[in-house]
Amino acid sequence: PPAINGINALGTWLAQIHLLGADNALAALSVRQVDFSIRGTIALAISYGAFEAEIFRAGIESIGRGQMEAARSLGMSYVQAMRYIILPQAIRRVLPPLGNDFIAMLKESSLISVLGVRDMTQLSKLYAASSFQYLKTYTLLAVMYLTMTVLLSIGVKAMERRLSTDD
Repeated sequence: PPAINGINALGTWLAQIHLLGADNALAALSVRQVDFSIRGTIALAISYGAFEAEIFRAGIESIGRGQMEAARSLGMSYVQAMRYIILPQAIRRVLPPLGNDFIAMLKESSLISVLGVRDMTQLSKLYAASSFQYLKTYTLLAVMYLTMTVLLSIGVKAMERRLSTDD
């Protein structure tokens, strides 16, 4: 779809601007500096936005065309058919890949520490450097990420079980 191609082109363009160093020149022209945590959030949103949109598009398209035709023949508008018939079925189908993407995004959020954002990874790095307890610090950090990942995975599994039907 054109929207996804546009988002991918924008991401490529932003990466090229950064690699060329033009972002520093553009930053000098701006009146207001954007905080690094906001930049990191925007970067994650841009990089995952296209994937999430594609997951939802595929989920909606996976519902049989007859479902929409049946809803329309019952007198439902397009919005009503999407809300009451198509989307509830699509949500069940997109939940597993959506959960996988959220888990991947959680793990990749540690990359924003490169920008200087004080997230768990950055704070662990600073603590390890000041206390010289690298093994303990990074082991604890790994356990924290593993715990968050497992809890998110359990939550997604519980939602899948709750929304599942006895097909």
